[in-house]
Amino acid sequence: LKSFGHSVVLYESPATLYTGTTITMKNIMGQYKPERTERILLVAHWDTRHIADRDLDSAYFGKPIDGANDGGSGVAVLLEIARVIGEKDPNIGVDFLFVDAEDHGKPGGPNETWCLGSQYWAQAIKPEYVKSVRYGILLDMVGAKGAIFPREGTSMYYASDVVSKVWAAAENLGYGNLFVNSVTGQTVDDNLFINKYSSIPCIDIVHYDPAEGDYGPTHHRHTDNMDNIDAATLGAVGRVVLDVIYNEKTK
Repeated sequence: LKSFGHSVVLYESPATLYTGTTITMKNIMGQYKPERTERILLVAHWDTRHIADRDLDSAYFGKPIDGANDGGSGVAVLLEIARVIGEKDPNIGVDFLFVDAEDHGKPGGPNETWCLGSQYWAQAIKPEYVKSVRYGILLDMVGAKGAIFPREGTSMYYASDVVSKVWAAAENLGYGNLFVNSVTGQTVDDNLFINKYSSIPCIDIVHYDPAEGDYGPTHHRHTDNMDNIDAATLGAVGRVVLDVIYNEKTK
């Protein structure tokens, strides 16, 4: 982020996982033109699942996953967007927030055991910053082969106008086959707590198959590795988000 010319802020905080383990969370924010008072927030989680809890029959059940899609893909796209914006000014401030401890929640447990980094950040951020942000876009699981991105339910509840903006951009760019118009139920992801605790309207671009009712065949499994990552999917998501940013009109 620094190499792209962005200012960097580190938000650290202790947190206790549902297992009783205490960790030090590190949320990392890169800011393009931090002095600008009109901003867009881009978010991804940089941690990966600490156990492959869906590999029930695998010898690797209790071991961490690579998280190439679930975590890594969103980070990759945001870093490339940060590079592009560093070379071509979109005439608006842009923040890149990489949150920690998103994927360390209790399977089937309370919502608050998940997304610990974004919960902390959303409650710690200053009101002056919140006022400067028009909206946020979270990228989660945006790199899989055969991915589709329906309109996620939490996003529709808190920020349906932002969803419409992003999905219209995708359609105009020829990615309507990826950004589909079906609406899912509300999910527990970082955008839920950013909306709830900071009042920043934040949407989620997240891979979910409504027909299967699942986040894809590699979700929380050891098959979530680079073999299942598609450069075309990553590129499509990145181009859509860049299109939205560069077409944002400043006051």
